[in-house]
Amino acid sequence: MADINLKEVTLIVGVVTACYWNSLFCGFVFDDVSAILDNKDLHPSTPLKTLFQNDFWGTPMSEERSHKSYRPLTVLTFRLNYLFSELKPMSYHLLNMIFHAVVSVIFLKVCKLFLENRSSVIASLLFAVHPIHTEAVTGVVGRAELLSSIFFLAAFLSYTKSKGPDNSIVWTPIALTVFLVAVATLCKEQGVTVVGICCVYEVFIAQGYTLPLLCTAAGQFLRGKGSIPFSMLQTLIKLIVLMFSTLLLVVVRVQVIQSQLPVFTRFDNPAAVSPTPTRQLTFNYLLPVNAWLLLNPSELCCDWTMGTIPLIESLLDIRNLATFTFFCFLGALGVFSLRYPGDSSKTVLMALCLMALPFIPASNLFFPVGFVVAERVLYVPSMGFCILVAHGWQKISNRSLRQNKL
Repeated sequence: MADINLKEVTLIVGVVTACYWNSLFCGFVFDDVSAILDNKDLHPSTPLKTLFQNDFWGTPMSEERSHKSYRPLTVLTFRLNYLFSELKPMSYHLLNMIFHAVVSVIFLKVCKLFLENRSSVIASLLFAVHPIHTEAVTGVVGRAELLSSIFFLAAFLSYTKSKGPDNSIVWTPIALTVFLVAVATLCKEQGVTVVGICCVYEVFIAQGYTLPLLCTAAGQFLRGKGSIPFSMLQTLIKLIVLMFSTLLLVVVRVQVIQSQLPVFTRFDNPAAVSPTPTRQLTFNYLLPVNAWLLLNPSELCCDWTMGTIPLIESLLDIRNLATFTFFCFLGALGVFSLRYPGDSSKTVLMALCLMALPFIPASNLFFPVGFVVAERVLYVPSMGFCILVAHGWQKISNRSLRQNKL
């Protein structure tokens, strides 16, 4: 893994500053009002322990009206802003811009694990300027995404150092990973999904397994024709320790919300209270909608309610073709990345993981969320998109160079 240099850092920070300088002169809008202006947890008179008893909006977690968004470390940074400038918005926006620059620099270091140096810089610059981040960076409540992403990427980078000489296990990076995952989760819930990315990295990147190889090894073991290789046992031990630690974090998180999911209205998420098959068709259609926002962010919106995306109530709705095409394309990339060895397939696999796994909490897959589309939740998934774009540019550029030499 190549180190990042001062020139690259200066370039990224300069680009971020140029893009978001005007945000410093914005005020508080939309959810900022509830999270900042109306949130008593920011005031010095409120005991610090209250931050760990209330949700993101200052509502006690025990109350039914709580959104169960437990992000005390993010609220703590709001409180620090309040100590510095009370309710003057400039310092809040400045800190958001700084956090976005930090994320972009750390993302560059992650990119260098899978891409060439120039492609890594391109991916990082694309991430720094991608329009989909407008809500996360210029909206103060988007800090939850920014702060969580810092520890999300730090946890992943720490885990990549857990493989020692002769495939031995280095436990210190694993312990640090678990700690950073916990911190990321205390900034925003999706921070826990980095564990899935670490697991995929361990199996398919660090160990170099492919899906056919794993199936063959598992089949031989089940038929009693062979034993599990020692290297595979070490991998299992690492993954078990990581998953067990994550399970403890999830259990604690469930206890914090007192085993209650938030209650949302039809206005918040119409599809969630719709009958079958409207609910399933609409939820699946929202996936290509989000993917299209990454590919073509020309029509962004601060509020996707009020029927912005009509429900899909029939199998004959033409929008189902978008859903079908999206899953076919995603499946093709998945097969390529899991079936074939090589650096290209590994890069595509990690890009897909960064796109898909952090988006799961917002996908309505396991529980309904309080929005139809929220551009801020695409902050981490856009990292995978940027890696895919940069990797594609790298492949096209290398092919052009070979043709010119011929």
